[in-house]
Amino acid sequence: QVQLVESGGGLVQAGGSLRLSCAASGRTFSSYVTGWFRQAPGKEREFVAYIKWSVGNAYYTDSVKGRFTLSRDGAKNTVYLQMNSLKPEDTAVYYCAAGYRGGNYASPYAYDYWGQGTQVTVSS
Repeated sequence: QVQLVESGGGLVQAGGSLRLSCAASGRTFSSYVTGWFRQAPGKEREFVAYIKWSVGNAYYTDSVKGRFTLSRDGAKNTVYLQMNSLKPEDTAVYYCAAGYRGGNYASPYAYDYWGQGTQVTVSS
């Protein structure tokens, strides 16, 4: 079992930055893929980015490329999502997830464990 806890959300003006954290307990992240998704009111959950712990490769949806950056800290068993140049359309609840079974990690169905979510609100 893996427990995930997100933190770092908040209210920021357009153009600002936030750093989200996803801390895992129960098992190490090292054998997992960690993904970030977001869900705005009335919309489906949307892929944002994922990182493969074993190699450190990160993948991003087009709308956040160049603005968001994933990183990991093995000692803390934590993944970070640095979000810069935030836009009002980035407003959503952000969820981290962990999966290990393979498949399309841009799909929420590839993940087995989810955090509770953290709210990000970007004002214009």
